[in-house]
Amino acid sequence: MTDNSHRLTRRAFVSGLALLALVPEALASDRPSLDAMRQVAKDLLQANRLGTAASFRRVIMRHADVTGIGNYSLGQYQSKLAKGQRGSYYGGVATFMSRYFADQSREYRVAKYELSEATAGEEKTVKISSKVFMLSGQTYTVQWTLAWIGGRYRVTDAKVLGFSLVYLQRGIFTSYISKRKGDVNQLVAALNR
Repeated sequence: MTDNSHRLTRRAFVSGLALLALVPEALASDRPSLDAMRQVAKDLLQANRLGTAASFRRVIMRHADVTGIGNYSLGQYQSKLAKGQRGSYYGGVATFMSRYFADQSREYRVAKYELSEATAGEEKTVKISSKVFMLSGQTYTVQWTLAWIGGRYRVTDAKVLGFSLVYLQRGIFTSYISKRKGDVNQLVAALNR
């Protein structure tokens, strides 16, 4: 083996390692996240057809990061949520979201959906776009954000027509608490009615 072939081989080896370091990460994260999103979409379509809060709640509890979404939704009031209230609060968050989706499903009946490929997002998240076809003939795009939480992918946000649902929920929750002089207890009680 000559000196030049040794350098070429080493350079090729190092280049190959660099590519392998990138490719498996993309393959390992994109495929499972897309498979997870396919299941989320299938379950959401079924819940949309049923149109009940209970059907959406099952999907939310199975696929959403309810704890993360709930914490984010408290904004500056997150530290005021007592440990003893967390279970009740997170359950209320899931109920709030499920009621919202059930209400929306009456007006927005989904015929089918298409998913695009997964792309890497910020802070180790994955973004997946979907095109939703309504029975009315309208279409719209939903951008999903998934994160690896507790050994599987969970939905952390959805942007509909560019508006983040989690951000909108945060605005509703923080406004509600603010109008009650920062009393998180009142929000927890309202979510569980």
